[in-house]
Amino acid sequence: MSFPTTDFDERYRAISARDTRFDGQFVTAVRSTGIYCRPSCPARTPKPQNVTFYPTSAAAHEAGFRACKRCLPEAAPGSPAWDLRGDVAARAMRLIASGVVEREGVSGLAVRLGYSTRHLTRLLSTELGAGPLALARAHRAHTARMLLVGTDMPISDVAFSAGFASIRQCNDTIREVFSLTPGELRARRRLPASAAPGAIDLVLPYRGPFDASGIFQWMAARAVSGVEEATATSFSRHLRMAGGPAWFEVSSDASERLHLRARVARLGDLAPLVSTVRRIFDLDADPLAVDQALSVHPELAPLVARTPGIRVPGSADPHEMLIRAMIGQQITVVAARTALTALTDALGERTEQGLLFPTMTAIAEHGAEVLRGPAARIGAIVGAAAALADGSLRLTVGDDGVDQRAALLAMPGIGPWTADYVRMRVLGDPDILLPGDVALRAGAAAAGLPGEARPLTVWAERTAPWRSYLSAHLWRAAPVRTPRSARPITTVAQKETP
Repeated sequence: MSFPTTDFDERYRAISARDTRFDGQFVTAVRSTGIYCRPSCPARTPKPQNVTFYPTSAAAHEAGFRACKRCLPEAAPGSPAWDLRGDVAARAMRLIASGVVEREGVSGLAVRLGYSTRHLTRLLSTELGAGPLALARAHRAHTARMLLVGTDMPISDVAFSAGFASIRQCNDTIREVFSLTPGELRARRRLPASAAPGAIDLVLPYRGPFDASGIFQWMAARAVSGVEEATATSFSRHLRMAGGPAWFEVSSDASERLHLRARVARLGDLAPLVSTVRRIFDLDADPLAVDQALSVHPELAPLVARTPGIRVPGSADPHEMLIRAMIGQQITVVAARTALTALTDALGERTEQGLLFPTMTAIAEHGAEVLRGPAARIGAIVGAAAALADGSLRLTVGDDGVDQRAALLAMPGIGPWTADYVRMRVLGDPDILLPGDVALRAGAAAAGLPGEARPLTVWAERTAPWRSYLSAHLWRAAPVRTPRSARPITTVAQKETP
């Protein structure tokens, strides 16, 4: 089986087998008990006539069910559907996870998506079984549970970190969703909480396998000094959140668990930060479905066997991602990193916590004084930064993919490769192939696939909707070329891709 599962019998087989692959993809509500569970819940499998499947926990809660105390469905990884799907419901879920409802309300979410509040509520209720307020409330409950069982934060801080407007609202929601008080939920935690004052230490759930070494290596090669730091088992960076500067570190331990440590200037930024980290590490992916789909092709089976659970990294900030991609064009990985470090050192914001990537306003006003290279390329970068700064170019995780691509292609100096690459990294689109990329084509040739753009594009159609993961495998398969024997690489791919 592979995602999405739309058939009742298929989903019932999944819960009968307690298949962890489907955790987070739907919930099982049992009418005889009034409880909803994750698919892998160890409780006795209910009778089919007593079962209703819901796409989200919010939908189950709106229908009058409460979360199972045994399997805690809110602790499951997020659904890969919000990347796989590009419709309004998926875009809304990505924006809700990034904290738009808490910052701008449902009306702000509706404006971003181009709908009236009433129509958006009706659309989401039809598609997901719950309106935007209920979906945002479920997200807050999930964040509160995560903090209660994973940290020693006072319950009052947990309430505001999760996005609740008051402690009372948090307490009422926790009781309603989990049938437990916040204190009782905290007492059920299975892992020791963080002992470091002023910071959190959470374990990030994900679906295995997970190519941790590959993603840390990828980040280490491209880390901008002062902003990012990476080792073989960790990655940390400073970033700008709505409430001020923030910092996080993700590390892998001997048990293959991913730990998140973070500091934020405003408690309400914590939930959006966790969402951002999950997007950067592609933690809501369904690697078994991806690996199964790709490995049926004899040319790809050795690549999948060599690197199971490969991930396509996301972006910490959409605006930053576009600038990094444009700066990386026509220069080597090392040169791109050097240029980005120089730009950040000259124009970045220095805070008590650390160095932040430059704002788009700073790049628009002073980028031409710092950047080096052809005047046309510098002008394109500065122009893109100016457009982002004044709002004439919008770039968010909730964009429609087709509209985003068209808007980027309309900008001087941005071609199909950059537009598609940004779509892959910012939206998490799992079905992007970059046939114009030299390294990708070299990897394709090494794997026994067509090495030219047109025939490779035709061949890759059989791997839809997972062509982004195909791209990641082909980049990994590209032969290593030494500086003396290789001519300079002239595509963005070798600078910014896995």
